[in-house]
Amino acid sequence: MNHQELAQKILDQVGGINNITQLANCATRLRMNFKDESLVHLENIKKINGVIGATKKSGQYQIIIGTDVGNVCAAIKKLGQVDLTTTPEKKNKKIDQLMDIFASIFTPVIPAITAAGMIKAMLVVCVLLGMSKESQVYSIISFIADAGFYFLPIMLAFSSANKLGCNPYMAAMIGGVLLHPNFVAMVSAGEPIYLLGLPVKLVSYGSSVIPIILAVWLMTYVERFADKISPRPVKFFMKPVLTILIVAPIVLIILGPLGSYIGMGIATVTDFLNVHVSWLVPTLMGAFMPLLVLTGMHWSFLPILMTSYSTYGYEAIMGPGSLVSNICQGGASLSVALKTKNKELKQLASSAGITALMGITEPAMYGITLKLKKPLIAVMIGGGIGGFYAGLMGVVRYTSGTPGLLSLPIFIGENPMNIVHACIACIIGFIVTFVLTWMFGFEDPADSEIDKQENKNVVKKNPLSKKIAIYSPTSGKTVQLSKVNDETFAKEITGKGIAIDPFDNKIVAPFDGEVLTVFRTKHAIGLVSTEGVELLIHIGIDTVELEGKYFTAYVHDGDRIKKGDVLIEFDQNAIKAAGYECIIPIIVTNTEDYLDVIGIKEENVESGEQIITVF
Repeated sequence: MNHQELAQKILDQVGGINNITQLANCATRLRMNFKDESLVHLENIKKINGVIGATKKSGQYQIIIGTDVGNVCAAIKKLGQVDLTTTPEKKNKKIDQLMDIFASIFTPVIPAITAAGMIKAMLVVCVLLGMSKESQVYSIISFIADAGFYFLPIMLAFSSANKLGCNPYMAAMIGGVLLHPNFVAMVSAGEPIYLLGLPVKLVSYGSSVIPIILAVWLMTYVERFADKISPRPVKFFMKPVLTILIVAPIVLIILGPLGSYIGMGIATVTDFLNVHVSWLVPTLMGAFMPLLVLTGMHWSFLPILMTSYSTYGYEAIMGPGSLVSNICQGGASLSVALKTKNKELKQLASSAGITALMGITEPAMYGITLKLKKPLIAVMIGGGIGGFYAGLMGVVRYTSGTPGLLSLPIFIGENPMNIVHACIACIIGFIVTFVLTWMFGFEDPADSEIDKQENKNVVKKNPLSKKIAIYSPTSGKTVQLSKVNDETFAKEITGKGIAIDPFDNKIVAPFDGEVLTVFRTKHAIGLVSTEGVELLIHIGIDTVELEGKYFTAYVHDGDRIKKGDVLIEFDQNAIKAAGYECIIPIIVTNTEDYLDVIGIKEENVESGEQIITVF
């Protein structure tokens, strides 16, 4: 399947390009936010050929593609304009929201930091091979590398503005203010600086992280204020002028120094750990990195890493432990490949193991170790032991990059033994994990009853030849999907079905089965029948924006339901008064599993009457 086809298949399962509010990618994953999460079908995405896995972490959907993710992301962008004007839902848990912000701010700048660090590592090797530090070649390549770190505030300003919702070019201008040569010269001179009688702290902001993020955070509020008070005829120039003239002085006098002190505090704590308990953090990171990645918690360390790079030129918090952990994922997968008698698993584990050794662990983690469970335990033990050695030897990482054999140069620096100890830690972790995986064993598919069926679930797929009836969840007039004022439903992107213009204010179970998902905003519910038909009932158009107002849910995820049970009540008069249509699309989201899905002609129906036939 080519990139364009894969991109289209993904869009079909997320409600189309118009449902996307944020789209980015890291080394292996698409990262997306959506206007209406009820249109996103993770289980269907996981079945797409070319998708390794899909999950929701920290309020963000992540689709694991592998190293080809950049091409797939570009293909999605070619299929239409992503609507960035709608911000993602804001009522996530605070910790989820914070990690989502960190991920969105730091992920875009990682390639620049990685390039800068790798070039610095190349320079170290060149000096060892005889290049003079006094040569012009060395000087030019050196400042090329330094630019990636020194101008970090400008890059972070741009990505922060994109995430927090203000003008990225105005934000970049504030970053430029902090790095302006005249200001840098004034700071270097050491003479007191005053602005309107207020002291400006003598702080160097090159390579800094926290000050510019605080500055952009302030700008989001100031820009809105400037927009509000600027008269329409002069708003074009008055709004940006007011924004800069308010934000820049506050940053220079208050937020910049505050961010600098926060950064110094982080650096002090990091330095204490490195000096007094250097083994502790790499051990914990090596052992628990798989769990941090699974939960998305690893993003919370990004500000600490960036601060450490800008302060010391290296970090020892995550790099050593994550390097060993990635190598251990490869060791576990290769051990499984050698031990299994199942040809398909052998092939998958072999390729996943090699990929993990190179630094891309998703195929190994989601396809092998997490699925087989015992190998994951071996990975954590091996990662902890290898991380312990790396910590004892004081291994550090000199720049960002996906840790693996291909990126070992990021461990090359002033200490020539650093890379040696990093390699030894990898060997220790690999051997321990490989041996433990072999000793612990795992449930080999070749030894188990084929299809020990996760079908112990109550839900079973129905033979294609049998007709399945879906009954109306409410009373009203049926409407063909093509007439619904939302192209996601009208074009049957999420599946076939029918819509109902309701007379009633409640939704009842249309069959016996189970509740898959009650969406947080309660405007939609996902169900699955005992025959395996997956159904989405979506109350209204764009009603996700009501944030649950006017909706009351009586069931929860995983509840068993009987036909006629009350699921949700809603106030359609209030919904309409708020400016929203109250039509209810009823979609068979696993339409592709059946020959056809046919809704009845337009007519009035009572709750409990048949409205859809699935063949």
